[in-house]
Amino acid sequence: MSSVPDGKKLVRSPSGLRMVPENGAFNSPFSLGEPQWVPDKECPSCMQCNKKFDFLTRKHHCRRCGRCFCDKCCSKKVALPRMCFVDPVRQCGACSRVSQKEMDFYDKQLKVLMGGGTFIVTLGTSEKSETMMCRLSNNHRYLFLDGESHFEVELSWISSMQVLTEESTPEENDVYTYTSLLDSQYISEGGNCRASGMLLHYKPMGSQDPQQLRMEAAEDKKTASSWLAAMHKGAKLLYEARDQ
Repeated sequence: MSSVPDGKKLVRSPSGLRMVPENGAFNSPFSLGEPQWVPDKECPSCMQCNKKFDFLTRKHHCRRCGRCFCDKCCSKKVALPRMCFVDPVRQCGACSRVSQKEMDFYDKQLKVLMGGGTFIVTLGTSEKSETMMCRLSNNHRYLFLDGESHFEVELSWISSMQVLTEESTPEENDVYTYTSLLDSQYISEGGNCRASGMLLHYKPMGSQDPQQLRMEAAEDKKTASSWLAAMHKGAKLLYEARDQ
């Protein structure tokens, strides 16, 4: 499946130009769909400051949440790569702040994830481990693990993530699902509690039995820790996209 070319096409929506996969099944797991706009007849006034709309006070829809605002409350145009917009788009104050924070992930963490890190990988309950390079695919849909063998995990298969640090063991209560990862500060780049590995639990398509993948930082622990920290930040976006 991962070898299928991911063609892109330019589409125009009421919100602006978007560059999207030709096949919707190949959307990035971090992406969000466009919201339904609140109908004009249902918003006679700004949904932020309550100023009534008239000939002089025009209404604008936030491209991220779809709600109606006056120009003052929805004046910022901010990049929104999660919805595949080509250019920055109009967003309300609250949404623009969220989008600006997400840009750190798109500008920095995605590059770290696609650059990869080296880990000692154990599949399932096997006692055999292999040193492998783990990286995120260019379409953001797969984790590629390459060593003497090749293995891949589709992000949509992952059900939970167990983060290991230099101060923790697998037996400790450090299991994080996407829900609990949302506000977690458990991992930080260069922090006191540096990530040293993770356990992924996932269900491959067509399988009823969950599988386990264990990854522990190899010799370049700094790069591996940065990769794990980026994965931690990406987990929040994955959860939000699934919950949409």
